[in-house]
Amino acid sequence: MPDFQNLPSKLPAGKTSIFSVMSGLARKHNAIDLSQGFPNFETDNHLKELVCKAMKDGYNQYPPMNGIPELREQIVSKIENLYGKKYDEASEIIFTAGATQALYCAISAFVHPGDEVIVFKPAYDSYEPDIKLAGGKPVLIELKGKDFKIDWQEVEEKITSKTRMIVINTPHNPTGTVLSKNDMQQLEKLLKDTNIILLSDEVYEHLIYDEEQHQSASKFLGLAERAIVCASFGKTFHNTGWKMGYCVAPEVLMKEIIKFHQATVFCVNHPMQRAFAEYLKNPDHYLNLGNFYQKKRDKFLELMQGSKFKGTPSKGTYFQVMDYSEITDEHDVDFAKRLITEFGLATIPVSVFHKDGKDHKQLRFCFAKTDETLEKAAEILHKL
Repeated sequence: MPDFQNLPSKLPAGKTSIFSVMSGLARKHNAIDLSQGFPNFETDNHLKELVCKAMKDGYNQYPPMNGIPELREQIVSKIENLYGKKYDEASEIIFTAGATQALYCAISAFVHPGDEVIVFKPAYDSYEPDIKLAGGKPVLIELKGKDFKIDWQEVEEKITSKTRMIVINTPHNPTGTVLSKNDMQQLEKLLKDTNIILLSDEVYEHLIYDEEQHQSASKFLGLAERAIVCASFGKTFHNTGWKMGYCVAPEVLMKEIIKFHQATVFCVNHPMQRAFAEYLKNPDHYLNLGNFYQKKRDKFLELMQGSKFKGTPSKGTYFQVMDYSEITDEHDVDFAKRLITEFGLATIPVSVFHKDGKDHKQLRFCFAKTDETLEKAAEILHKL
């Protein structure tokens, strides 16, 4: 028998995703799951019917590698209408197996061994492994204070001749914060006269609240010329299991991303592309999402009033961070696991997203759930 025990690992520090751990525990203990970021309500029946129709109409073989023209046209038009940036539908957009694949291809295409990539912590957990797999070095900058602000002076100090890329995420997972126009302008000023690539994770672009405006990298000339913007159909249309996303970028960057896309999946789900192309013809399907999810957020916060959990209302995403320091001084991972095993409720401990696992006694709750689920969860949380 071959002995593979001592083979060198490309990710020696790699761990099982916290999402898999908490969701697995939730299933084992039949717990209410407010951990992993997916809705527990159905996607629009009309959209599902469009997918079925596309299958019945015979769209079951490979689509073009970068996506069907009809869907490329819809996305390019949407971005131009919302953010004022006109991408070339033939050469500056590609559809991917979820936004995570778009992020992977973007990092793989441009990060070389020894390159540095600035990442803001807490951060979505795929950025750093992707950077390391490419041979790059993550340069981690902690967001500041309870409102998770970027210290742009610190960013300037961290930029070196080795800086290949900066990764931003707005609206931000896990904190629910959003970057302001001033933030984007400061970033634009910092990157002027550099060859640094901006990777902008904007999967929650339509889930934004309290009259805030999404500040896409596409809106700013000095950012758009260097930005790879990644987005998600799954986050937008309540069907994360369909794993459909896309990215847009200047042609000179997209040419390299396409090489990696071709080598990994080549193309993505054809009938779903047909369905989304039709569904996007009605802008209300995404323009009304902010109001829809703000009601969910407000419902959850209202239900949490009077509990010992405290939190600043999320400005975007479908996540709410809550402080539990009035309840216990347990490490957040231990407390989150105990919530599942003893109380039947799954959440995500925020320390796993922080630099060096720093524990601020915070849990992340997903409020993309039915009112009934949120009410049951709040009932449990009020007992603590």
